[in-house]
Amino acid sequence: MTRFRVGIDIGGTFTDIVLVGEDGRVETRKVSSSVDDYSQAIITGLQDLFEADRLSAAAIGEVRHGTTVGSNAILEHKGGRTGLIGTRGFRDILQIRNLRLPRLYDIAWDKPNPLVERRLRQTVDERIAANGRVLTQLSVAEAERAVKALLAEGVETIAICLINAYANDAHERILKDAVERLAPSIACSASYEVLPEIGEYERTSTTVINAYVLPVIKTYLGHLRRDLAGIGVKAPLRLMQSNGGLTTSELAERFPMNIIESGPAAGVVGARDVAARIGLKNVITFDMGGTTAKASLIEGGEFSRSQDYQVGGGIINGSRLLTGAGYLLKVPAIDLAEVGAGGGSIIAIDGGGAMQVGPHSAASKPGPVAYDLGGTEPTVTDAVLTLGYLNPDYLVNGALKLNGALARRVLEEKIAKPLGTSLERAAYGAYQIAISRMMRAIRAVSIERGRDPRDYALLAFGGNGPVFAAAMARELRIRTVIIPPLPGLFSAFGLLQGEIEHHFARTCRRALGALTPGELQALLTSVEAEARDRLIEEGFPAASIEVRRTATLRYQGQSFELPVAVPDDVPEKSMVSTLAEAFGREHEKTYGHRAGPDEPVELSALQAIAKGRRADGPAQADPVFDADQAGAKPRMRRAFFGPETGWRDTPVLVRTDLATPRQGPCIVEEYSATCVVPPDATARLDHHGNIVIELL
Repeated sequence: MTRFRVGIDIGGTFTDIVLVGEDGRVETRKVSSSVDDYSQAIITGLQDLFEADRLSAAAIGEVRHGTTVGSNAILEHKGGRTGLIGTRGFRDILQIRNLRLPRLYDIAWDKPNPLVERRLRQTVDERIAANGRVLTQLSVAEAERAVKALLAEGVETIAICLINAYANDAHERILKDAVERLAPSIACSASYEVLPEIGEYERTSTTVINAYVLPVIKTYLGHLRRDLAGIGVKAPLRLMQSNGGLTTSELAERFPMNIIESGPAAGVVGARDVAARIGLKNVITFDMGGTTAKASLIEGGEFSRSQDYQVGGGIINGSRLLTGAGYLLKVPAIDLAEVGAGGGSIIAIDGGGAMQVGPHSAASKPGPVAYDLGGTEPTVTDAVLTLGYLNPDYLVNGALKLNGALARRVLEEKIAKPLGTSLERAAYGAYQIAISRMMRAIRAVSIERGRDPRDYALLAFGGNGPVFAAAMARELRIRTVIIPPLPGLFSAFGLLQGEIEHHFARTCRRALGALTPGELQALLTSVEAEARDRLIEEGFPAASIEVRRTATLRYQGQSFELPVAVPDDVPEKSMVSTLAEAFGREHEKTYGHRAGPDEPVELSALQAIAKGRRADGPAQADPVFDADQAGAKPRMRRAFFGPETGWRDTPVLVRTDLATPRQGPCIVEEYSATCVVPPDATARLDHHGNIVIELL
């Protein structure tokens, strides 16, 4: 019996399911997300696949999952009722924050409400110095008093974060013991387990977020495991982490902070795999779905990671000048920039009479007007349908039909007539505005990072990414666009390319130049051993574990750090100077300048990334994609390519038609997405089944 791995990605509009067998066989399903209970869409999609393709649930060997449940709980303020215990005098850390503002001169801007209201924050009489020395001992009675006060308020989960606990965790352990003794059913997150690093606000915010989403994630994963078992799927469940590695569902329940942005990360992991297969080192990824558009950077064959990001801030670490708007998570994450622009983004006219696209979305219910499910506001999907880019009768193999007449009527009445323009110009204007919004995300991960987009290829996926990719590349002067197979299901496919991965960090604030080679090596060895031990505990043999190390550095006196890789092939005696030079280069690349050789460099932390490769499972063949799954027949359709080009009779093709290179314009239709090739471009199919668009 052929064994299958399953990748499941939940988006705001659709839930995507991809099965890949040991023999390379690929089966897919795309179903509408069940917002009230996300697991229902998963079960429905799997059952459809089992019935349609005569598969047995017993054939499923592993389930991999990317979910937005955690981020949704934060954005919608639907996490558990959380209590916080801190050091006396530090009750308001969550409100004071770190004074970073997204709009420096806007005095009307308000900080987001803390996830823990003030009356649910207790403080205890204790104090530990920055060097770990106990200044004021915490008594057991004091710890129990604080815990009982929160229990009296009916909290569901408790976060513990004391000053300088990263240097000495003894007092946090006393508090956690008190919680476990007095209320063993209450979830508890302590900063010494969640984030044992320096940074008062960062550590508190991360610990609170972990506690806040813990009941939601635990309930969700428990129900999902139950429902999977109910249809006969008893395979291990693994979750994609925000950092691009996989973790077990059990660890995800303990540390849900690591899976807050798991869905977007999966697409970047898949893009790295595609880029490696075709020999591309530098790629900008572009993922556009129904609600948001996301961009990331793959450089030298590796995606970049940020050391922290914000949930609900509009852009995930997308600009050094736009921070402080959301809830801070100090955990490693694939460096993504995100904007509120997707197929469901609503088109409207603002008070000044200008057209706007997003950030509000029609989501999956009621969805775009063309879905004919009660939507009344025109969306990006309605606009591209009006332009002739989409086939109203063939989305998702005909399972999703679009009402083009209704979309055109609403777009005409609410946008074109008020602007005094034609319907096609209004639709094309919305298309261009959506492009300009999404280019913010690409600029955030490239230009604002000191990278020139023209030096990269654009790899686009998501249900709507291929519709916009070539037009965006033209604006950014990118010459090559790659559209992988299964573009609308690509994040689910990317889940199957990940490896089990754990990240460990240790604060070590020292002047880099004052460290002896032996001291630096001892610190590196210590954090690496911790990472290896975690994987060995999970059953990985030592030979299958790969560890990469990074150092977080800054110039003395700076407020923010930059991570650099710690090479494995540098002699111990040269490591200090090697790291100093690497930091100088990264600082210049990121900020445009570097200090002189006499400027002191400070080491803030060391990190180890441990990756485990399973050697006991069956070998997996390369995926074999069904080239004819779209089923569309070559024909012509009129499409509008802007005022200068106007309406053109445009060939509508399937992916395999591009085995012979084509001059644009043309439209490629398939099961999960539609790809638009503009008039000033050529398109061909490479040996791996990717569509390669070259702009002239």
